[in-house]
Amino acid sequence: MKIAVIDYDMGNLHSVCKGLEKAGAIPEITDSADVIAQAKAIVLPGVGSFDPAMEHLRARNLVEPLKSAIASGTPFLGICLGLQILFESSEEGKEQGLGVIKGKVRRFQSEPNLTIPHMGWNTMEKTQPNHPLWAGLPPETYLYFVHSFYVDPTDKSVIAGEVTHGNQKVTSAIAHKNLMAVQFHPEKSSDYGLKILSNFVNLI
Repeated sequence: MKIAVIDYDMGNLHSVCKGLEKAGAIPEITDSADVIAQAKAIVLPGVGSFDPAMEHLRARNLVEPLKSAIASGTPFLGICLGLQILFESSEEGKEQGLGVIKGKVRRFQSEPNLTIPHMGWNTMEKTQPNHPLWAGLPPETYLYFVHSFYVDPTDKSVIAGEVTHGNQKVTSAIAHKNLMAVQFHPEKSSDYGLKILSNFVNLI
């Protein structure tokens, strides 16, 4: 099962590909519109800042191919920054996002003794508990997070998971039809993360 892993100079592609290989897929690192159009599934990883991510996608002419692939029903998984750039805009920068999901990326609010970025292991609360991406996971699912910003979708029905950091409960995953995206790093989340990647592969 070949999966297109998008290369736009904003992700640790090696660890994501390694996780997909363990899940039984054959990852193909690409920035080709033709490969994206023909892919059985797409993974959009990302580490870093919102504006450079969008600038790199535009420089490689990948914005429309990605939006077209999502619209056509191709299974799609965004990871970390790959979740955030699906939205319309971010408090982190000035660039327009892909706008596939209506809403904004927001910064965590300061609280006494609260560490920002939110970094380390935390529990995800599943708001779409029966979604196939979560199949076989325990109710208390510990996953690995590294982020200072979180997504705030206009349509709350797309939220598939939430995480609490300090007194703030924020979106940790979204799912709508063929589109899935997570704020945590499944490739760094041990057995639970590998299970999520396996569930995504099994959806294809």
